[in-house]
Amino acid sequence: MARELPSPELQAWAIGFPVTLLHAAVTLLILACGTGLYVLITPHREVQLIREGNPAAALSLGGMIVALATPLAVSMAASTSLVGLALWGVATLFVQLTTFRLTDLMFRGLPQRISEGEVGAAVIAVSAKLATALILSAAVAA
Repeated sequence: MARELPSPELQAWAIGFPVTLLHAAVTLLILACGTGLYVLITPHREVQLIREGNPAAALSLGGMIVALATPLAVSMAASTSLVGLALWGVATLFVQLTTFRLTDLMFRGLPQRISEGEVGAAVIAVSAKLATALILSAAVAA
């Protein structure tokens, strides 16, 4: 028999907190998978470049992580179930990764310039990725 807690607030927290942790864990797992996929499809090896001290690569990868997390956070807020969260999360991840790859292709030479440490190129890449993330987030929230 479940024990009643002394207040409705504590009771709601006791029921809701495990659900919150589960939703956060699923969202973080999707983010980790998305980051791994991004690293695999990117024409330059950002992790290696970061280890070598390339600030443009660090900016590019960091911006991508924030850009992936933004629509995932909105997906978590808009979802009413774990299944809905997973579906929206994977859908936004797919759209983001496709858009990121198209951005790399559209701005020819951008990945090479990032590899060479050009911070300006990384700023353009991050800006395009964050703009896409914000638009996608608004679409999910609508």
